Amino acid sequence: MDERARPRLCVLSSGSSGNCAIVRSASATILIDAGLAPRRTRTLLERVGVGLDEIDAVILTHLDGDHWHPGWATGWPRFMREDCTLHLHRAHLRRAERAGTLFTRPTPFEDDLDLPGAVHVACRLLAHDDEGVASFRFTLPGADLGWATDAGRVTPALIDHLEGVDVLAIESNYCPRMQTRSGRPAFLIQRVMGGAGHLSNHECLQAVDAIAPREHVVLLHLSRDCNHPDLVADLHAGADYALTIAARYEPTRWINIGAARPRPSIRAAQSPAASSRPGAAP
Repeated sequence: MDERARPRLCVLSSGSSGNCAIVRSASATILIDAGLAPRRTRTLLERVGVGLDEIDAVILTHLDGDHWHPGWATGWPRFMREDCTLHLHRAHLRRAERAGTLFTRPTPFEDDLDLPGAVHVACRLLAHDDEGVASFRFTLPGADLGWATDAGRVTPALIDHLEGVDVLAIESNYCPRMQTRSGRPAFLIQRVMGGAGHLSNHECLQAVDAIAPREHVVLLHLSRDCNHPDLVADLHAGADYALTIAARYEPTRWINIGAARPRPSIRAAQSPAASSRPGAAP
């Protein structure tokens, strides 16, 4: 396959400060989540060689503020093409109405949808807080991409949904020991670790082992206070897939989806605050 036509993924930002990623094929450009302000999104897209006016569709996992920035509720008409579509799980429509997101006229989905450029997306709703979060299996020309963040817990349904994808992007949110020693309020720790919040590093590894992605794993949504890239990298050391750890403030490089063989493990640049490894271990 011509490298210019190969489907590719770039995570622009991933973490509590905002989540946004871009998937490109020869015939479509799609954003997964829009958790950054419109101008910040435009700036990061330009850094990786994409114009905001090239976006054909935006698909949201859920409506938490780090996945759908409130600036989009009114900024959509100014920043996005008129024919760019917004896709939102039907379970989130009531919250969208309360938040004013329906101003953008999202297209609701439940199980499956078709996006521009012959991109098919199979969707499954996972446990996350009260309304759940959508996980995605993108079927692109010649390749499959799995996407799961804010997943709460690993379930047989999640594994079955994403099994055998070429590239798996999945959250590795927290180290349990760092979480319990963080000094955070008990209710927040329970929310994160209680089965409807986020995946721990070891839960993520369990999911990766069961899903068995063919080429590449992209780790998303690392906690700023309760995780560190070195901890998650150590857990995946020696794996037969390439590894990328997404950062909060810097885009990853472009990751081929459906490549002939894995590339060496790399890590996106981390913020200065994450430059030193904590003494805690998972």
